[in-house]
Amino acid sequence: MSRISVRGFAVASATAVTAVGAVTGVASGSTGSPSNDAEATAADLTLLADIPAGQQAQVQTASLTQQADAQAIQADASAKKDAEAAARKAAADTAVAKKEAAEKAAKERAEAKAAASRSKSIFLQQSSYTVAQVQAIARQIVPADQFQCFSTIVNHESTWNYRATNPSSGAYGLVQALPASKMASAGADWQTNPATQIKWGLNYMNVRYGSPCGAWSYWQVHHSY
Repeated sequence: MSRISVRGFAVASATAVTAVGAVTGVASGSTGSPSNDAEATAADLTLLADIPAGQQAQVQTASLTQQADAQAIQADASAKKDAEAAARKAAADTAVAKKEAAEKAAKERAEAKAAASRSKSIFLQQSSYTVAQVQAIARQIVPADQFQCFSTIVNHESTWNYRATNPSSGAYGLVQALPASKMASAGADWQTNPATQIKWGLNYMNVRYGSPCGAWSYWQVHHSY
């Protein structure tokens, strides 16, 4: 409440007290001049009456504005606190996500390294290979959903003998490439390395028939591919 409003209440209270005192004095038969408090009250009433009503309204408006400002400051402080809490939570969530991503990447690298190590041991050049070893190499190269079709073709063409040679045509290797030298595009060791022959054969089937299963569908009709 503004100073003028407080003073107004004080003046009204003092007036009431003075009035009661005057009545009491009359009732008791007392006479004489009004007290100093009564004089001060009268002066305050005169002063309050001199203040225009419009200015009193301005004072009250200013008081309401101050209250609104105080409430706005309090709301801003609360919003800032909430924002800081949200930022801390977001930072914590980001840190957790980054940690999980790093752990996942490390796991994938370890798995890839292990797979590469296994492949290296399988593809290591040998002087000779068993059928089981050749098939194991093929499983590492040919997609799983295409392996059965690829295997069926190779079994018909060479019975998984990477040195198989057709004496009449000169077709050579697991997939009986003709001419055999075409397999050089997959590696210079095409004559002795089944991995090179498998890579070339898979690429040939994909390019010409869309997939090993596409090649097998053609083979069933024409008995060649």
